[in-house]
Amino acid sequence: MRTGPAVRALVGAVISIVALWIVLSGVDLTRVGDLVRRADPRWVAFAAVLSTLDLAFRGLRWQRLLRPIARIRYLPMFGYLLIGYLANNVLPARLGELVRSHYLGDREGIRRASALGTVVVERVIDLVAVVGIATVALLIPSVRGVVATAVFVGAGVATAFLVVLALAIVAHRLPGADRARTIADRWPNVQGLARSLQGGLQVASRPRTVVEALVTSVAAWTCSILAFAAIGQAIGIELTIAQAALIGSSVALASAVPAGPSNLGTFELAAVKVSSAIGIPADTAFALALLSHATILVVTSIGGAIAFIRIGWRQTTERVAPQP
Repeated sequence: MRTGPAVRALVGAVISIVALWIVLSGVDLTRVGDLVRRADPRWVAFAAVLSTLDLAFRGLRWQRLLRPIARIRYLPMFGYLLIGYLANNVLPARLGELVRSHYLGDREGIRRASALGTVVVERVIDLVAVVGIATVALLIPSVRGVVATAVFVGAGVATAFLVVLALAIVAHRLPGADRARTIADRWPNVQGLARSLQGGLQVASRPRTVVEALVTSVAAWTCSILAFAAIGQAIGIELTIAQAALIGSSVALASAVPAGPSNLGTFELAAVKVSSAIGIPADTAFALALLSHATILVVTSIGGAIAFIRIGWRQTTERVAPQP
């Protein structure tokens, strides 16, 4: 019996429960409920539009990252992305990334390991972008303490991922690579999987591809930050762009923790702690976190459901993806 997924699900559930307990122990739920009920629906709707644009740019980023491997039309790529986000809403530990890689490989005839490699590159670029945004935002409101420490730790993790990605791209040129290939020849399936994964990772070695990914990341994160600011307006908080950026980037860093479905608990805890650090009362911060998270969940769930209905579940016939 395979216990890996079950263990990850259990660990994620425990992390989410602990995070929620920490948040709930410090807020007045009656006050939070009043803030949520009085939220201006026009600003919430605007935040939903911005969240949709955020996803649209992320779909474009994934398409551009995949371009060196295969030319896929934008709408199918966007659909695979939305299905992955829908899966993240119901599966722990961001397993939706595997789901969208499977859909891409199945529907477009691309090796799933290569598709997963492009997702890994996307995640690394996102992490670097988030750390950069958080670092700049951190300097403007002069926030210190645990928030600053978390950002600096995130910077260290981002650097480590960049080093690992670079090593993975040039692995075939490193000393001992020939010996490793000789050993790998004993397990052809493993060797083929490793080569496919490396093929996906190598899209990061193309300057044009990286630049396109960075530009679309900036556009996506601009929409995401403005969405947090819009939710703030909905409950009567006028967040500066720096404050909204710090909250949004901190929530994104918290999503790296393998929590339960849709990062329940860790999302709210990160938003509340950072909001409190910039002077927002805990009750108001929790209302901001709840509305922001709910808006994202509604947008990704509806979009993912529409994409799932259009694309379906049944496996399609494998075909060779066209090369650029």
